[in-house]
Amino acid sequence: MRRVTETTLMEDPTTLSFEPFWNWLVSHPNCILRAGTPDTVIYDDDDLHWHFGAEGDSTMSVQVLRGKRLLGEILVEPEQVSYVQGAAGEEEGEYVFELVTESESDQVASWFFVLSHGYEAEGAAPLHGRVH
Repeated sequence: MRRVTETTLMEDPTTLSFEPFWNWLVSHPNCILRAGTPDTVIYDDDDLHWHFGAEGDSTMSVQVLRGKRLLGEILVEPEQVSYVQGAAGEEEGEYVFELVTESESDQVASWFFVLSHGYEAEGAAPLHGRVH
C-alpha cells in the first residue's frame, strides 16, 4: 500500500469526508480517467462505462463494463476510509482523489480515483473537464 506523503498528495490538497465525496463521485462516472488500489489500476476508455453499487451494507463497488460484460471491479469499505484527499494531478487536466486509511502509526492511500476535473461542492458551477 502506498504511504501518504507530501509528494503523494501534491499541491493544494482538499480534504473531504467519505460520504460527500462518494455522493459526488457517483454523479460523475463519465469523468473518471482511472481508479484503483495500490495493487491494481483500472483505466477508462471510450467504449467502457463505470457502474456504482453496494455489496451488502458495508462495501461499495465500482465496476467497469463494456456493454454488459464486467471487465474490472474495485470494492471500497467506507468504514476504513478516514478521509479523502484530493489535489491536481501531475498531468494537466487530472485530479487525484485518494481514500486514506489511518491507524495510530500509519496513513495509507488504500483506494484512488483520477478524474478529469476537481471536486465541485454541491450547487457549484462545473469545472473544466469531460462532459458529464
